[in-house]
Amino acid sequence: MNNKWYSGMTTTEDWWAVWLGLIMFAASVTSLGGFDLTGWMAKPETWVWGDFSLEGILHSSTAGWHPALSLLTTYLVFTTLTCLAAWMMKFDLKQFFISWSLLFSMTWIIWIIGNEAHFKASVYDMDKYGLSWGLSLGTGFSYLLALLVGLIIGNFFKPTARFLNEAAKPEWFIKTAIVFLGIKIGAMSIEATGFITELVLTGIAATFVAYMLFWPIVYALGRRVFHLSRDAAAVFSSGISICGISAAIATAGAIRARPALPVFVSILVVIFAMFELIILPGFYTAVAPESPIVNGSALGLTVKTDGADAAAGAMLDELMRANAETNLGIVWKEGWILMASLTTKIWIDMFIGVWTFVLALVWVYKVERNPGQSKIGLMEIWHRFPKFVLGYLLVWLLYIMLASGGTEVAATLHEAAAAVEGPMRNMMFMLTFLSIGIITDFSKLKGMGKLAVLYAVALFGIIAPIAYVVAWIFHRGMMPPVA
Repeated sequence: MNNKWYSGMTTTEDWWAVWLGLIMFAASVTSLGGFDLTGWMAKPETWVWGDFSLEGILHSSTAGWHPALSLLTTYLVFTTLTCLAAWMMKFDLKQFFISWSLLFSMTWIIWIIGNEAHFKASVYDMDKYGLSWGLSLGTGFSYLLALLVGLIIGNFFKPTARFLNEAAKPEWFIKTAIVFLGIKIGAMSIEATGFITELVLTGIAATFVAYMLFWPIVYALGRRVFHLSRDAAAVFSSGISICGISAAIATAGAIRARPALPVFVSILVVIFAMFELIILPGFYTAVAPESPIVNGSALGLTVKTDGADAAAGAMLDELMRANAETNLGIVWKEGWILMASLTTKIWIDMFIGVWTFVLALVWVYKVERNPGQSKIGLMEIWHRFPKFVLGYLLVWLLYIMLASGGTEVAATLHEAAAAVEGPMRNMMFMLTFLSIGIITDFSKLKGMGKLAVLYAVALFGIIAPIAYVVAWIFHRGMMPPVA
Protein backbone atom coordinates (compact mmCIF):
# COMPACT_ATOMS: atom_id res chain seq x y z
CA MET A 1 0.00 0.00 0.00
CA ASN A 2 1.15 3.58 -0.71
CA ASN A 3 0.98 5.05 2.80
CA LYS A 4 3.50 7.86 2.47
CA TRP A 5 3.73 10.65 -0.07
CA TYR A 6 7.23 9.49 -1.04
CA SER A 7 6.29 5.80 -1.46
CA GLY A 8 7.56 4.30 -4.69
CA MET A 9 10.20 6.95 -5.40
CA THR A 10 12.94 4.33 -5.76
CA THR A 11 10.87 1.28 -6.65
CA THR A 12 8.64 2.21 -9.60
CA GLU A 13 9.31 2.67 -13.31
CA ASP A 14 7.32 5.89 -13.22
CA TRP A 15 9.71 7.53 -10.75
CA TRP A 16 12.82 6.08 -12.39
CA ALA A 17 11.79 7.71 -15.66
CA VAL A 18 11.89 11.00 -13.75
CA TRP A 19 15.30 10.28 -12.19
CA LEU A 20 16.91 9.22 -15.49
CA GLY A 21 15.51 12.29 -17.21
CA LEU A 22 16.71 14.65 -14.49
CA ILE A 23 20.17 13.05 -14.35
CA MET A 24 20.73 13.61 -18.06
CA PHE A 25 19.28 17.11 -17.93
CA ALA A 26 21.55 17.96 -14.99
CA ALA A 27 24.51 16.61 -16.97
CA SER A 28 23.68 18.97 -19.82
CA VAL A 29 23.32 21.92 -17.41
CA THR A 30 26.92 21.44 -16.25
CA SER A 31 27.92 22.84 -19.64
CA LEU A 32 27.19 26.28 -18.14
CA GLY A 33 30.18 25.64 -15.85
CA GLY A 34 32.45 24.63 -18.73
CA PHE A 35 31.96 20.85 -18.53
CA ASP A 36 30.91 18.46 -21.32
CA LEU A 37 29.08 15.52 -19.72
CA THR A 38 26.73 14.67 -22.61
CA GLY A 39 28.99 14.87 -25.67
CA TRP A 40 29.85 11.16 -25.42
CA MET A 41 26.39 10.19 -26.74
CA ALA A 42 26.61 8.32 -30.02
CA LYS A 43 24.33 9.25 -32.91
CA PRO A 44 23.64 7.26 -36.10
CA GLU A 45 24.18 9.08 -39.38
CA THR A 46 22.52 8.64 -42.77
CA TRP A 47 24.65 6.33 -44.90
CA VAL A 48 24.53 4.78 -48.38
CA TRP A 49 24.60 1.08 -49.19
CA GLY A 50 28.02 0.19 -50.61
CA ASP A 51 29.73 3.00 -48.73
CA PHE A 52 29.74 1.49 -45.24
CA SER A 53 32.27 2.51 -42.61
CA LEU A 54 32.06 2.98 -38.84
CA GLU A 55 33.03 6.63 -39.16
CA GLY A 56 30.31 7.07 -41.79
CA ILE A 57 27.41 5.60 -39.80
CA LEU A 58 28.13 6.87 -36.27
CA HIS A 59 28.88 10.31 -34.90
CA SER A 60 30.02 11.69 -31.57
CA SER A 61 29.62 15.27 -30.39
CA THR A 62 32.91 15.12 -28.52
CA ALA A 63 35.69 16.16 -30.85
CA GLY A 64 38.36 13.53 -31.45
CA TRP A 65 36.34 10.59 -30.11
CA HIS A 66 36.24 7.48 -32.29
CA PRO A 67 32.61 6.40 -32.97
CA ALA A 68 33.27 2.98 -31.38
CA LEU A 69 34.39 4.67 -28.13
CA SER A 70 31.33 6.87 -28.21
CA LEU A 71 28.99 3.88 -28.66
CA LEU A 72 30.78 1.94 -25.91
CA THR A 73 30.43 4.89 -23.53
CA THR A 74 26.75 5.19 -24.42
CA TYR A 75 26.27 1.52 -23.55
CA LEU A 76 28.20 1.77 -20.28
CA VAL A 77 26.39 4.89 -19.06
CA PHE A 78 22.89 3.65 -19.82
CA THR A 79 23.65 0.11 -18.64
CA THR A 80 24.89 1.44 -15.31
CA LEU A 81 21.86 3.66 -14.79
CA THR A 82 19.25 1.12 -15.90
CA CYS A 83 20.85 -1.70 -13.87
CA LEU A 84 20.88 0.55 -10.79
CA ALA A 85 17.18 1.22 -11.34
CA ALA A 86 16.49 -2.48 -11.96
CA TRP A 87 18.28 -3.36 -8.70
CA MET A 88 16.24 -0.79 -6.77
CA MET A 89 13.03 -2.11 -8.36
CA LYS A 90 14.03 -5.67 -7.35
CA PHE A 91 14.25 -7.06 -10.87
CA ASP A 92 16.32 -10.18 -11.53
CA LEU A 93 19.52 -8.17 -12.00
CA LYS A 94 21.50 -10.85 -13.85
CA GLN A 95 18.71 -11.53 -16.33
CA PHE A 96 18.01 -7.81 -16.68
CA PHE A 97 21.66 -7.10 -17.51
CA ILE A 98 21.81 -9.79 -20.20
CA SER A 99 18.39 -8.88 -21.63
CA TRP A 100 19.20 -5.16 -21.61
CA SER A 101 22.51 -5.77 -23.38
CA LEU A 102 20.74 -7.79 -26.09
CA LEU A 103 18.02 -5.15 -26.49
CA PHE A 104 20.63 -2.38 -26.67
CA SER A 105 22.60 -4.26 -29.34
CA MET A 106 19.50 -5.04 -31.43
CA THR A 107 18.28 -1.45 -31.09
CA TRP A 108 21.49 0.03 -32.49
CA ILE A 109 21.77 -2.51 -35.31
CA ILE A 110 18.17 -1.80 -36.38
CA TRP A 111 18.67 1.96 -35.95
CA ILE A 112 21.76 1.94 -38.16
CA ILE A 113 20.01 -0.14 -40.84
CA GLY A 114 17.01 2.21 -40.71
CA ASN A 115 19.30 5.16 -41.41
CA GLU A 116 20.34 3.79 -44.82
CA ALA A 117 19.68 6.59 -47.29
CA HIS A 118 17.33 4.61 -49.59
CA PHE A 119 14.94 4.27 -46.65
CA LYS A 120 15.49 7.56 -44.84
CA ALA A 121 16.65 10.35 -47.18
CA SER A 122 14.07 12.85 -48.43
CA VAL A 123 13.57 13.48 -52.14
CA TYR A 124 15.57 16.69 -51.79
CA ASP A 125 18.57 14.83 -50.39
CA MET A 126 18.76 12.11 -53.06
CA ASP A 127 21.30 14.00 -55.15
CA LYS A 128 23.39 14.55 -52.02
CA TYR A 129 23.61 10.78 -51.49
CA GLY A 130 23.74 9.88 -55.21
CA LEU A 131 20.42 7.98 -55.16
CA SER A 132 18.18 7.13 -58.13
CA TRP A 133 15.29 6.03 -55.88
CA GLY A 134 14.25 6.14 -52.23
CA LEU A 135 11.27 5.63 -49.90
CA SER A 136 11.75 8.95 -48.06
CA LEU A 137 10.36 7.56 -44.80
CA GLY A 138 12.64 9.58 -42.55
CA THR A 139 13.36 8.21 -39.07
CA GLY A 140 9.93 6.57 -39.16
CA PHE A 141 11.41 3.60 -41.03
CA SER A 142 13.71 2.81 -38.09
CA TYR A 143 10.71 2.80 -35.75
CA LEU A 144 8.72 0.52 -38.08
CA LEU A 145 11.66 -1.84 -38.44
CA ALA A 146 12.15 -2.04 -34.65
CA LEU A 147 8.45 -2.76 -34.20
CA LEU A 148 8.50 -5.46 -36.88
CA VAL A 149 11.54 -7.19 -35.38
CA GLY A 150 9.93 -7.04 -31.93
CA LEU A 151 6.67 -8.53 -33.21
CA ILE A 152 8.52 -11.39 -34.91
CA ILE A 153 10.33 -12.17 -31.65
CA GLY A 154 7.17 -11.78 -29.56
CA ASN A 155 5.03 -14.07 -31.69
CA PHE A 156 7.43 -16.60 -33.30
CA PHE A 157 10.28 -16.87 -30.77
CA LYS A 158 8.33 -16.88 -27.52
CA PRO A 159 11.02 -18.38 -25.24
CA THR A 160 13.35 -15.58 -26.36
CA ALA A 161 10.60 -13.02 -25.82
CA ARG A 162 9.97 -14.31 -22.28
CA PHE A 163 13.68 -14.01 -21.50
CA LEU A 164 13.86 -10.46 -22.91
CA ASN A 165 10.75 -9.43 -20.99
CA GLU A 166 12.87 -8.70 -17.93
CA ALA A 167 14.32 -5.66 -19.71
CA ALA A 168 11.65 -4.99 -22.38
CA LYS A 169 9.86 -2.18 -20.52
CA PRO A 170 8.20 0.07 -23.12
CA GLU A 171 6.34 2.20 -20.56
CA TRP A 172 9.57 2.94 -18.67
CA PHE A 173 11.52 3.73 -21.82
CA ILE A 174 8.87 5.99 -23.31
CA LYS A 175 8.28 7.87 -20.06
CA THR A 176 12.02 8.54 -19.86
CA ALA A 177 11.93 9.76 -23.47
CA ILE A 178 9.05 12.07 -22.59
CA VAL A 179 11.04 13.62 -19.72
CA PHE A 180 13.91 14.14 -22.20
CA LEU A 181 11.37 15.73 -24.54
CA GLY A 182 10.73 18.41 -21.90
CA ILE A 183 14.05 19.97 -22.99
CA LYS A 184 12.92 20.21 -26.58
CA ILE A 185 9.55 21.65 -25.58
CA GLY A 186 11.41 24.24 -23.49
CA ALA A 187 13.43 25.29 -26.52
CA MET A 188 10.30 25.31 -28.68
CA SER A 189 8.45 27.42 -26.08
CA ILE A 190 11.15 30.09 -26.28
CA GLU A 191 10.98 29.95 -30.06
CA ALA A 192 7.17 30.17 -30.37
CA THR A 193 5.53 31.11 -27.06
CA GLY A 194 2.15 32.02 -28.55
CA PHE A 195 1.78 28.76 -30.46
CA ILE A 196 2.71 26.64 -27.43
CA THR A 197 0.23 28.49 -25.22
CA GLU A 198 -2.54 27.98 -27.77
CA LEU A 199 -1.65 24.31 -28.15
CA VAL A 200 -1.71 23.69 -24.39
CA LEU A 201 -5.03 25.50 -23.87
CA THR A 202 -6.74 23.76 -26.78
CA GLY A 203 -5.29 20.46 -25.55
CA ILE A 204 -6.93 20.97 -22.13
CA ALA A 205 -10.26 21.80 -23.74
CA ALA A 206 -10.11 18.82 -26.09
CA THR A 207 -9.21 16.48 -23.24
CA PHE A 208 -12.08 17.70 -21.07
CA VAL A 209 -14.58 17.23 -23.90
CA ALA A 210 -13.22 13.78 -24.67
CA TYR A 211 -13.50 12.68 -21.02
CA MET A 212 -17.10 13.77 -20.89
CA LEU A 213 -17.94 11.84 -24.06
CA PHE A 214 -15.77 8.71 -24.17
CA TRP A 215 -16.33 7.24 -20.72
CA PRO A 216 -20.14 7.48 -20.45
CA ILE A 217 -20.71 6.27 -24.02
CA VAL A 218 -18.43 3.24 -23.65
CA TYR A 219 -19.85 2.48 -20.20
CA ALA A 220 -23.40 2.54 -21.58
CA LEU A 221 -22.35 0.34 -24.52
CA GLY A 222 -20.79 -2.20 -22.18
CA ARG A 223 -23.77 -2.29 -19.86
CA ARG A 224 -26.69 -2.23 -22.27
CA VAL A 225 -25.38 -3.97 -25.39
CA PHE A 226 -22.72 -6.33 -24.05
CA HIS A 227 -24.37 -6.82 -20.62
CA LEU A 228 -21.22 -6.33 -18.55
CA SER A 229 -21.42 -5.95 -14.79
CA ARG A 230 -20.99 -2.45 -13.34
CA ASP A 231 -17.42 -2.99 -12.22
CA ALA A 232 -16.42 -4.67 -15.52
CA ALA A 233 -17.99 -1.86 -17.56
CA ALA A 234 -16.28 0.80 -15.40
CA VAL A 235 -12.82 -0.77 -15.61
CA PHE A 236 -13.22 -1.38 -19.33
CA SER A 237 -14.46 2.18 -19.96
CA SER A 238 -11.52 3.71 -18.09
CA GLY A 239 -9.05 1.50 -19.93
CA ILE A 240 -10.24 2.40 -23.40
CA SER A 241 -11.43 5.95 -22.71
CA ILE A 242 -8.64 7.40 -20.57
CA CYS A 243 -5.13 6.00 -20.54
CA GLY A 244 -5.14 2.24 -20.89
CA ILE A 245 -3.55 -0.04 -18.33
CA SER A 246 -2.89 2.52 -15.62
CA ALA A 247 -6.47 3.81 -15.82
CA ALA A 248 -7.89 0.28 -15.71
CA ILE A 249 -5.78 -0.60 -12.67
CA ALA A 250 -6.50 2.68 -10.91
CA THR A 251 -10.23 2.37 -11.54
CA ALA A 252 -10.29 -1.25 -10.37
CA GLY A 253 -8.57 -0.19 -7.15
CA ALA A 254 -10.83 2.80 -6.66
CA ILE A 255 -14.08 0.84 -6.99
CA ARG A 256 -12.73 -2.41 -5.50
CA ALA A 257 -13.40 -4.34 -8.71
CA ARG A 258 -12.54 -8.01 -9.19
CA PRO A 259 -8.73 -8.39 -9.54
CA ALA A 260 -9.01 -10.26 -12.86
CA LEU A 261 -10.74 -7.36 -14.63
CA PRO A 262 -7.77 -5.00 -15.04
CA VAL A 263 -5.69 -7.98 -16.20
CA PHE A 264 -8.12 -8.76 -19.03
CA VAL A 265 -8.38 -5.10 -20.00
CA SER A 266 -4.61 -4.68 -19.87
CA ILE A 267 -4.11 -7.53 -22.34
CA LEU A 268 -6.60 -5.94 -24.73
CA VAL A 269 -4.99 -2.51 -24.33
CA VAL A 270 -1.55 -3.85 -25.22
CA ILE A 271 -2.79 -5.88 -28.20
CA PHE A 272 -4.95 -3.10 -29.65
CA ALA A 273 -2.23 -0.51 -29.07
CA MET A 274 -0.29 -2.43 -31.66
CA PHE A 275 -3.07 -2.00 -34.22
CA GLU A 276 -3.31 1.70 -33.36
CA LEU A 277 0.43 2.08 -33.75
CA ILE A 278 0.49 0.33 -37.13
CA ILE A 279 -2.68 1.82 -38.63
CA LEU A 280 -3.27 5.36 -37.38
CA PRO A 281 -0.05 7.27 -38.29
CA GLY A 282 -0.13 6.10 -41.90
CA PHE A 283 -3.92 6.52 -42.13
CA TYR A 284 -3.88 10.11 -40.86
CA THR A 285 -0.95 10.96 -43.12
CA ALA A 286 -2.82 9.57 -46.14
CA VAL A 287 -6.27 11.10 -45.53
CA ALA A 288 -5.34 14.44 -43.95
CA PRO A 289 -1.81 15.39 -45.04
CA GLU A 290 -2.48 19.11 -44.55
CA SER A 291 -3.79 18.85 -40.95
CA PRO A 292 -0.68 17.96 -38.93
CA ILE A 293 -1.70 19.36 -35.53
CA VAL A 294 -5.25 18.00 -35.80
CA ASN A 295 -3.81 14.58 -36.62
CA GLY A 296 -1.38 14.73 -33.70
CA SER A 297 -4.08 15.71 -31.23
CA ALA A 298 -6.49 13.04 -32.54
CA LEU A 299 -3.74 10.48 -32.06
CA GLY A 300 -3.25 11.59 -28.45
CA LEU A 301 -6.97 11.25 -27.78
CA THR A 302 -7.24 7.82 -29.43
CA VAL A 303 -4.15 5.80 -28.48
CA LYS A 304 -4.50 4.57 -24.90
CA THR A 305 -1.01 3.85 -23.62
CA ASP A 306 1.75 6.40 -23.10
CA GLY A 307 4.24 4.20 -24.89
CA ALA A 308 2.11 3.57 -27.95
CA ASP A 309 0.95 7.19 -28.11
CA ALA A 310 4.44 8.66 -27.96
CA ALA A 311 5.69 6.04 -30.39
CA ALA A 312 2.78 6.62 -32.78
CA GLY A 313 3.23 10.39 -32.41
CA ALA A 314 6.91 10.12 -33.30
CA MET A 315 6.05 7.99 -36.32
CA LEU A 316 3.28 10.40 -37.38
CA ASP A 317 5.72 13.31 -37.04
CA GLU A 318 8.23 11.58 -39.31
CA LEU A 319 5.70 10.36 -41.88
CA MET A 320 3.84 13.67 -42.14
CA ARG A 321 6.99 15.77 -42.43
CA ALA A 322 8.42 13.43 -45.06
CA ASN A 323 5.11 13.48 -46.97
CA ALA A 324 4.81 17.28 -46.73
CA GLU A 325 8.34 17.76 -48.01
CA THR A 326 7.78 15.35 -50.90
CA ASN A 327 4.22 16.24 -51.97
CA LEU A 328 3.56 19.73 -50.62
CA GLY A 329 7.03 21.23 -50.87
CA ILE A 330 6.88 22.29 -47.21
CA VAL A 331 9.53 21.46 -44.61
CA TRP A 332 7.93 21.50 -41.17
CA LYS A 333 10.12 21.63 -38.09
CA GLU A 334 10.62 18.32 -36.34
CA GLY A 335 8.79 17.57 -33.10
CA TRP A 336 5.70 19.80 -33.28
CA ILE A 337 3.29 17.08 -34.46
CA LEU A 338 4.67 14.77 -31.79
CA MET A 339 4.19 17.50 -29.24
CA ALA A 340 0.52 17.91 -30.24
CA SER A 341 0.01 14.19 -29.62
CA LEU A 342 1.89 14.17 -26.31
CA THR A 343 0.33 17.36 -24.96
CA THR A 344 -3.14 15.90 -25.36
CA LYS A 345 -2.11 12.56 -23.87
CA ILE A 346 -0.36 14.16 -20.91
CA TRP A 347 -3.46 16.14 -20.02
CA ILE A 348 -5.40 12.88 -20.09
CA ASP A 349 -2.81 11.29 -17.81
CA MET A 350 -2.90 14.24 -15.41
CA PHE A 351 -6.63 13.90 -14.94
CA ILE A 352 -6.56 10.17 -14.19
CA GLY A 353 -6.05 10.70 -10.46
CA VAL A 354 -8.98 13.10 -10.28
CA TRP A 355 -11.15 10.82 -12.40
CA THR A 356 -10.54 7.69 -10.34
CA PHE A 357 -11.07 9.73 -7.18
CA VAL A 358 -14.48 10.78 -8.53
CA LEU A 359 -15.29 7.18 -9.49
CA ALA A 360 -14.32 5.99 -6.03
CA LEU A 361 -16.69 8.51 -4.44
CA VAL A 362 -19.49 7.55 -6.81
CA TRP A 363 -19.02 3.85 -6.08
CA VAL A 364 -18.82 4.24 -2.31
CA TYR A 365 -21.66 6.69 -1.87
CA LYS A 366 -23.96 5.83 -4.81
CA VAL A 367 -23.40 2.47 -6.49
CA GLU A 368 -22.58 0.38 -3.41
CA ARG A 369 -24.56 2.61 -1.04
CA ASN A 370 -22.28 1.73 1.84
CA PRO A 371 -20.68 4.96 3.10
CA GLY A 372 -18.89 3.22 5.93
CA GLN A 373 -17.06 0.82 3.65
CA SER A 374 -14.06 3.03 2.98
CA LYS A 375 -12.85 6.61 3.10
CA ILE A 376 -11.16 8.14 0.10
CA GLY A 377 -8.37 10.57 0.90
CA LEU A 378 -6.91 13.30 -1.28
CA MET A 379 -3.59 11.45 -1.08
CA GLU A 380 -5.11 8.93 -3.52
CA ILE A 381 -4.86 11.58 -6.25
CA TRP A 382 -1.14 11.99 -5.59
CA HIS A 383 -0.44 8.24 -5.61
CA ARG A 384 -2.31 7.76 -8.87
CA PHE A 385 -0.86 10.84 -10.54
CA PRO A 386 1.64 9.86 -13.31
CA LYS A 387 4.98 11.05 -11.89
CA PHE A 388 6.81 11.19 -15.22
CA VAL A 389 4.55 14.14 -16.08
CA LEU A 390 6.18 16.01 -13.17
CA GLY A 391 9.61 15.27 -14.64
CA TYR A 392 8.49 16.45 -18.07
CA LEU A 393 7.06 19.71 -16.72
CA LEU A 394 10.04 20.31 -14.39
CA VAL A 395 12.60 19.90 -17.18
CA TRP A 396 10.47 22.08 -19.47
CA LEU A 397 10.28 24.95 -16.97
CA LEU A 398 13.91 24.67 -15.78
CA TYR A 399 15.17 24.83 -19.37
CA ILE A 400 13.15 28.01 -20.00
CA MET A 401 14.42 29.61 -16.77
CA LEU A 402 18.06 28.78 -17.48
CA ALA A 403 17.94 29.67 -21.18
CA SER A 404 16.43 33.04 -20.29
CA GLY A 405 19.74 34.02 -18.70
CA GLY A 406 21.14 35.50 -21.92
CA THR A 407 22.02 34.65 -25.50
CA GLU A 408 25.36 33.05 -24.67
CA VAL A 409 23.87 30.96 -21.84
CA ALA A 410 21.02 29.81 -24.09
CA ALA A 411 23.41 28.81 -26.89
CA THR A 412 25.69 26.84 -24.53
CA LEU A 413 22.77 25.05 -22.88
CA HIS A 414 21.11 24.30 -26.21
CA GLU A 415 24.28 22.72 -27.59
CA ALA A 416 24.78 20.46 -24.55
CA ALA A 417 21.09 19.57 -24.18
CA ALA A 418 20.83 18.65 -27.88
CA ALA A 419 22.41 15.27 -27.12
CA VAL A 420 19.67 14.56 -24.55
CA GLU A 421 16.61 15.70 -26.48
CA GLY A 422 18.03 14.31 -29.73
CA PRO A 423 19.86 10.96 -29.88
CA MET A 424 19.13 9.95 -26.25
CA ARG A 425 15.40 10.55 -26.74
CA ASN A 426 15.40 8.79 -30.10
CA MET A 427 17.26 5.81 -28.62
CA MET A 428 14.53 5.52 -25.98
CA PHE A 429 11.92 5.64 -28.75
CA MET A 430 13.74 2.82 -30.56
CA LEU A 431 13.87 0.74 -27.37
CA THR A 432 10.16 1.40 -26.89
CA PHE A 433 9.19 0.19 -30.38
CA LEU A 434 11.32 -2.94 -30.05
CA SER A 435 9.97 -3.68 -26.55
CA ILE A 436 6.33 -3.14 -27.52
CA GLY A 437 6.72 -5.73 -30.25
CA ILE A 438 8.46 -8.20 -27.93
CA ILE A 439 5.74 -8.09 -25.25
CA THR A 440 2.87 -8.28 -27.75
CA ASP A 441 1.50 -11.82 -28.10
CA PHE A 442 -1.49 -11.91 -30.43
CA SER A 443 -2.41 -15.44 -29.27
CA LYS A 444 -3.63 -13.94 -25.97
CA LEU A 445 -6.74 -12.73 -27.76
CA LYS A 446 -8.03 -16.34 -27.76
CA GLY A 447 -10.95 -16.79 -25.34
CA MET A 448 -11.59 -13.04 -25.05
CA GLY A 449 -13.96 -12.80 -27.99
CA LYS A 450 -16.72 -10.76 -26.36
CA LEU A 451 -14.42 -8.22 -24.75
CA ALA A 452 -12.25 -8.04 -27.88
CA VAL A 453 -15.31 -7.27 -30.03
CA LEU A 454 -16.43 -4.61 -27.57
CA TYR A 455 -12.95 -3.09 -27.54
CA ALA A 456 -12.80 -3.00 -31.35
CA VAL A 457 -16.28 -1.47 -31.65
CA ALA A 458 -15.55 1.12 -28.97
CA LEU A 459 -12.12 2.00 -30.35
CA PHE A 460 -12.81 2.26 -34.05
CA GLY A 461 -16.55 3.00 -33.94
CA ILE A 462 -16.65 5.52 -31.07
CA ILE A 463 -13.29 6.69 -29.72
CA ALA A 464 -11.40 7.30 -32.97
CA PRO A 465 -14.19 9.18 -34.84
CA ILE A 466 -15.14 11.36 -31.84
CA ALA A 467 -11.46 12.03 -31.10
CA TYR A 468 -10.90 13.29 -34.61
CA VAL A 469 -13.95 15.56 -34.53
CA VAL A 470 -12.91 16.98 -31.15
CA ALA A 471 -9.32 17.49 -32.37
CA TRP A 472 -10.60 19.21 -35.51
CA ILE A 473 -12.87 21.54 -33.52
CA PHE A 474 -10.09 22.71 -31.22
CA HIS A 475 -6.99 22.53 -33.46
CA ARG A 476 -8.15 23.20 -37.00
CA GLY A 477 -5.93 25.64 -38.85
CA MET A 478 -2.96 25.18 -36.50
CA MET A 479 0.26 24.38 -38.36
CA PRO A 480 3.82 23.63 -37.17
CA PRO A 481 6.51 26.23 -37.91
CA VAL A 482 8.34 25.93 -41.21
CA ALA A 483 12.00 24.96 -40.97
